[in-house]
Amino acid sequence: MLPRLYAILDTSCFQDNQALFWTAEQFSAAGVTLLQCRNKSGNAREMLEQARELKRRLGDSVKLIMNDRADLCLAAGFDGVHVGQEDLSPEGARKVIGEHLWLGVSTHIPEQIKEADKTSADYIAIGPVFATVSKANPDPVVGLEGVRNARTLTRKPLVAIGGINRANCRLVIEAGADSVAVISDLMREPRKSAEDFFRILG
Repeated sequence: MLPRLYAILDTSCFQDNQALFWTAEQFSAAGVTLLQCRNKSGNAREMLEQARELKRRLGDSVKLIMNDRADLCLAAGFDGVHVGQEDLSPEGARKVIGEHLWLGVSTHIPEQIKEADKTSADYIAIGPVFATVSKANPDPVVGLEGVRNARTLTRKPLVAIGGINRANCRLVIEAGADSVAVISDLMREPRKSAEDFFRILG
């Protein structure tokens, strides 16, 4: 079962690793139990060092998901991998990580949801629900209607992502998402922000 809040640590939001690790620890202190590490610009060695340090600091209290890199997920001892439409296929990722680790798949349109539903993915992400600033070339916004539609197309756990904040997260859950993935609205005062989300999401 997915927790209501899925925190995403995007390394581009931090000046250095210490700020990244501090934020992760603040999330954990607030009760975050699912955290994705997203690094779109680092080299593999940097990403692995970062990931191993996150694992060392957070231990087993937080399920750690690696964005894109199934190989680094294994090497860092993470709990799963999340792949996008341009990354390794879900089947390819599953071959690398084995059958016990979590596999998440990003989708943006109904056809992709139907395809992801046929895979061994443990959850499906749909988005961007609202306009987002965390991607250079975001896909078209799907809105709450896109979340409602996604809910009719799969029985797998559904994660909504893209522009989700404390003001709109409740609407996203009511539209059918099991969990909301958040980046920007967790960055300022990470512990307090996460606690706010938990209070709003109930």
